Amino acid sequence: MWKRVSSLAGLLFVLLLGSPNAQAQTWMVSTDPFVKIGVADKFGQLGAYKAKFTVTSQSTGKTYTLVKEVQNGQNGVDVVFPSPATEADFFQTENGIAANSAPGDYTWICEVSGKRAGGGRFSLPAVSNDVTVVERAKK
Repeated sequence: MWKRVSSLAGLLFVLLLGSPNAQAQTWMVSTDPFVKIGVADKFGQLGAYKAKFTVTSQSTGKTYTLVKEVQNGQNGVDVVFPSPATEADFFQTENGIAANSAPGDYTWICEVSGKRAGGGRFSLPAVSNDVTVVERAKK
């Protein structure tokens, strides 16, 4: 038994001596601006309906749309612009190009049954990321 314990202790000692030196920790970071917009049938009179959201970039003139089906009893829906193209429904141009989070001013409208139900303006800010390198204390 003593032989096994001493062999195991020796192995642990060798592994500790041979371990690599500690490296500085580096973080990967990301920042994505977005805005949540929505519409609701306040008194639930419509039942099920389709809400068509249209967002227009004021700097490029590009228009992005997203149609959401609102189920009976749900009353309203919120959407996120820009929405990731990996989702089933996302804001896109007529050609299917997904919207991105380009900084600038935008306008939006929501139509239900071909009539304007709401709209407004928003701005997406320019963002940047700082990377902090944390150095480990040397022994």
